[in-house]
Amino acid sequence: MSTDRVPGHDAASIATIDTKFEVVVIPVADADRSKQFYTKLGWRLDADFPYDNGFRVVQFTPPGSGCSVQFGTKITSAAPGSAQGLYLIVSDVEAARGDLAARGIEVSEVFHPGSPGAQFQLDGSGRISGPATDHATYGSFATFRDPDGNGWLLQEVTTRLPGRGMSNLDIATLTELLQEAEKHHSEYEPTAPKHQWSSWYAAYIVARQDGKTPEEAAKDGKIHIEGAR
Repeated sequence: MSTDRVPGHDAASIATIDTKFEVVVIPVADADRSKQFYTKLGWRLDADFPYDNGFRVVQFTPPGSGCSVQFGTKITSAAPGSAQGLYLIVSDVEAARGDLAARGIEVSEVFHPGSPGAQFQLDGSGRISGPATDHATYGSFATFRDPDGNGWLLQEVTTRLPGRGMSNLDIATLTELLQEAEKHHSEYEPTAPKHQWSSWYAAYIVARQDGKTPEEAAKDGKIHIEGAR
């Protein structure tokens, strides 16, 4: 391994560079079948780019996620269905499970591990029915699979470990969102009830992060303020 240093950089400066985990490639046998499945989940379709040489990349993003998934043709040599233990973090695992079931997705019951690592066992061994006691954060799960058998894991997180924030924003993106929020809030404020602007901004930015348009996000800000009255 080379120990050469990049000119003008030291260890401290390199450590400050954001390195964001943004995409996971999952292996599938039929891109169209997988596209139908992930659409059914309610995930946002970001891209579907086919090329003349047979290469195709399809990208979806789960609601509220800073990380996306890609699949397609000629995109990976891994065996279809070999991706396992893919985490989806939710604040209410029972509600998330109910949403999947309502969409016609086959999903396990909510469970908690009776032994370390039981959530990863494909045969379901070591799982105890029902959520963790008092819905202890990081302790409750449900699982489902896509048509190829790639395994997804819903995990309920209510209180995060220190330093584990949910934001995938950088300063430039956050600045742009704040400027955008300021514009839409100024249009709403003259007719709005008395409120803290920070609450409206927060609802707006979360909505935009969830993939909503500026107009939809502005409505979310209004609903948040007027619904709290």
